[in-house]
This record gives sequence, structure tokens and C-alpha cells, in this order.
Amino acid sequence: MKITDVRVYPVSCFVYVVIETDAGLCGLGEASLSGRRDAVVGALQHLRPVLVGRDATRIEHIWQDIFRGTFWRGGPVLQSALAGVDIALWDLNGKALGAPVHRLLGGLARDRVRAYRHCYADTPAGLVERARGLLDEGWQVLRISPVNDDGFDPGRAARTGVEHMAALRAAVGPDVEIIFEVHTRLTPAGAVELCRGLAPHRPYFVEDPIRSENPASFAHLRAHADVPLGTGEQLHTKWEYRELVERELIDYLRVDLCHTGGITEARKIAALAEVHYQELATHYTSSPVSTAAMLHLNLGIPNCAVQEHAPPDPWMEEVISTQVRVEDGHLLPTEVPGLGVEIDELAAAAHVGDDGEPPHLRRADGSVQDW
Repeated sequence: MKITDVRVYPVSCFVYVVIETDAGLCGLGEASLSGRRDAVVGALQHLRPVLVGRDATRIEHIWQDIFRGTFWRGGPVLQSALAGVDIALWDLNGKALGAPVHRLLGGLARDRVRAYRHCYADTPAGLVERARGLLDEGWQVLRISPVNDDGFDPGRAARTGVEHMAALRAAVGPDVEIIFEVHTRLTPAGAVELCRGLAPHRPYFVEDPIRSENPASFAHLRAHADVPLGTGEQLHTKWEYRELVERELIDYLRVDLCHTGGITEARKIAALAEVHYQELATHYTSSPVSTAAMLHLNLGIPNCAVQEHAPPDPWMEEVISTQVRVEDGHLLPTEVPGLGVEIDELAAAAHVGDDGEPPHLRRADGSVQDW
């Protein structure tokens, strides 16, 4: 089964990859990197002549060749492009074998995958109200991020965050899991203050309390704060996760398949984490393609804790059709061959849109604040 064409579709902030073969089958992947979409599109255009003519059944070989076949490797742009190719190859091989991707990964390790929903509000009362609406829909894992603030003040953000968390925990009781996201906006000292304040309210984990590239800073935080920690959506290879995992500095790995080289690399990261009894809490790009790819991965690994999820925007239904089903706060497996998603290429071409630039935040003194 030879690759005959690689087509790339930028759609709003998303990037979709269609791999066509001489067997008449096509695979669909996703290479989204919001805010830097066009850079990924350029990388994929560079990869097209490398891929055409290759045996599409050799997923691991193609992954290794794209990653290691050039002196320059890794990073968010190249790994996102590789992810789009890799996910499309898994979809393609599932279709060729008449099996869902989770069967190619070893079959169901679980019957369903628990998912969480975002819950945002400006006040504690508003947060409680929105949370109750999501709980009524059947969701039992919520994620909050009450540290957004123009003219960002770390101390005020930490105090406000604890107030929101305390109000929500008191309202929903002990059984609802609450993820507290910081989005890398604090220093280690500020993160220690926040985590100590959150600890009595039992967060499921604190997500990205500090920037993710320095394991030594996580070691400092681990030594001074007694809450579960999660990070990883800004990490792109198993080597970048290695020290965090091996030193047991985090508890939950926020792997994003679209930024981490696809299913092939993500399941290796999951295996690395399994050795240290850590679990994946996968991050996603708000697209049905990445949702399906993560679902198949999480169905097939032993150490999945939870998967990020939100319904796609209504216009997306014109572009992507999906077989993913939601029931009682869980995503259910599908037996459709491949990923169980399909793209309308004409609709995709009509929805190019604008990727947009992420917010550029400033502190009160005008200095740059991590978004």
C-alpha cells in the first residue's frame, strides 16, 4: 500500500492531513498547533516528497525516518507535522485491516474513557452555577482556571484561585474531581503559595503551575507543595518527559498527540510513565480528529486517568464527521475501522479562515507574562 499523495488542509486554527494510497484508501490525521498553523503547513509541504511512494504500512519506520532522517528534529512545529502524518497512517492502516485503531494498539484496556469539561467564570458564585450545569449533564471531572488576569499579579491570582476552588469544592462535595489549571503563569515561589492554599480543597491535580521546560523547578515545587502535579502539553518527545517521569516530579502527563509526534510517540511516553505508576491526562486541540485519536490511545493503554473534551463548534460538523459518543461523562469506543472520523475536503477548503495570534499578556509593570 503505497502513499500517492499528501494533502494538507488548514481550517481555522486546525491543520488536517489526508494521506492517499494506491489501494484507494485515505487516512486522516491532525497536526494542529494553534497560533502557529502556517508554520506547520510549511513543514508538511516539505515532507510531502519524502512520503510519496513510501509503504504506508510501515508506521514506525516512517516515524523514525521523519524524526531522525534530518539533523534538525523535535520542537512543536516539526513534531506537530509528524503527528499529522502519524495519526493519518494509523487511521489508514485501521481502514485497510477493517479494525478500529484501538485494536491495532492491543485491544481495549478499558471499556470507556473518563473525560473532563472546562468550567470558567469570573466569580466563585458564577463558577458554582456553571459547574452545577455540567454535573447535571453527567460530567464528574471539571477543570477550572481562575487565574486569568490582565496586568497579571501573581499574589492576587493565587489568592483569587484559592477562593474559587474553596467555593466550588464546598458546593460540589468531595466526590467531584477538580483540576486546577495555572497555564504556566507562576514562578516556583508563587506556585508553592498557590498549591499550599489549594491542598485542603483536594484538587485532582494542579496543571502547569510553572513553565514545563525545567525539571529542577518541578523538584523545588514537589519538595514544598503537597498536591498532585500535571504538565506536558508543551513537551514534544519522550526525551523531554524523561526526567520529569524518572524523578517522579509529576503525577499526570498532559500529552497532546498533535504536538508529540502522534500515536506512535504518545504510547511510548505512556509506557515510560507506567514504569513509575503515573497516568496520562491527555490534552487536546478542540477538534474531533484529535479527540478520536486520543480516545483510541486511551482505550489501548493501561494508565489513562482522564481525557480533555469539549463539544466542537457547530461549524466543525460541516468539515469533520465523527463516530465518538459521549455517555455519563465518558467517551465510548467505536468499532468503525480506523479512527472513526472523516473529512469533507471541499468543506475544509472553504473554511480556511484565520489562525489568529494568541494573547500577549503583560504584568502591571509592562513585562511579558506567559499566556
